[in-house]
Amino acid sequence: MTLFSLDDLAIAATAVRALVPPTPAYAWPLLARRTGVNVIVKHENHTLTGSFKARGGLSYVDALQRSNMLPKGLITATRGNHGQSIAIGAKRAGIPAAIVVPEGNSAEKNAAMEAFGGELTIAGRDFDESRAIARHLQLKKDLHFVPSFHRDLVVGVATYGRELFADHSCLDAVYVPIGMGSGICGLITVRDLLGLKTEIIGVVSDQAPAFALSFEAGRPISTETAHTFADGLACREPQAEPLEIIRKGASRLVRVTDDEIAAAMRLLYVDTHNIAEGAGAAALAALIKERLSFQGRRVAVILTGGNIDMPVFARVLQGETPKVRPR
Repeated sequence: MTLFSLDDLAIAATAVRALVPPTPAYAWPLLARRTGVNVIVKHENHTLTGSFKARGGLSYVDALQRSNMLPKGLITATRGNHGQSIAIGAKRAGIPAAIVVPEGNSAEKNAAMEAFGGELTIAGRDFDESRAIARHLQLKKDLHFVPSFHRDLVVGVATYGRELFADHSCLDAVYVPIGMGSGICGLITVRDLLGLKTEIIGVVSDQAPAFALSFEAGRPISTETAHTFADGLACREPQAEPLEIIRKGASRLVRVTDDEIAAAMRLLYVDTHNIAEGAGAAALAALIKERLSFQGRRVAVILTGGNIDMPVFARVLQGETPKVRPR
C-alpha cells in the first residue's frame, strides 16, 4: 500500500509552502573534483528550522486542522529537529506543544525549540527513553502525542523529494540519512510515484546500527545503545512501518563511522561553505565511502540539517571527532 498519493503531496506542499520555500539542490564542482562523482547537495539546512523536519510538523498539524481534530495541545519526543517542527506547527495553529528531550541534548537545539514556542521537559537518558516519558505525560496531561513517524509527517517531509526530482530528474542514486525513517520513506514514495529508477541508499551510524540490523534481518531489532555524536541518527528502536518501506524501496543501507561523518562535515564546509550537523553530513560520508562505484555519475546527497552546537562544530573543524559518553 502506498503511503500517500501525488494529490496528497500537493496538499501537503501547500501547507509546507506557508513557511518553507523550496530549498536549493546544487551541483558543487569542488565535491565533484574531490570524489569523481557529479555530486548534488539538497540543502535542507536552508529551512527556517535548519532541517528537513520543518516540513513535517506543518503538514501534520494542517492535517489535524483539515480533519477538524485539532487537540488542545501536542506532545512529542525529540533530539531537536522534529521538536522544532512540531513547535512551529503548533504555534501556527494556536495550541501549545510540550517537547521531551533527553539529558545532555544539544543546548542550541533546546534553545531553538523554546524560541519557536515549545515547552521543554528534559528527561530520559536517550531519545527512546524520552519517547516513553512523553507517552506517559500524554496521558497525564491529556495531550495529543505526535510520533516520529506518521503518514501526515512523512508526506510533508516528502516535499523535499518532489523538489529534488523536479530539479534533477536523471539521478543515478540518492544517499539519505536514517533516524526514525521519515526522510527516506518520503523519498522512496515520491520516487515510486514518479516512476523513476533512481537508486535510494540509506545511511546509518555504525554506533547506532538498529535500522541496518533490522534491514538485514527483515524484522525490527533494537540495540542497547546509540552512542554517536550524530544525534539525528541515534535510534535504538526501529518501527515496523518505516522498516517495511525501507526494505522494499532502498537498495541497501550503509554504515558510516563518526570519524567519517566528521570528515564529511569538514568537506562540506570547505567545498560548499555550508554547516552540516552530524546526521546532515552522513549521506556525503557514505557516498565518499562508495565513490568508486559512481565515478562520472549523478548522485544526490541529502544535507538534512545544520543544527550543531558551535563548540562541537569548532572541534570538528579542528580535526576532532566528538565523543559521546554513555549515560
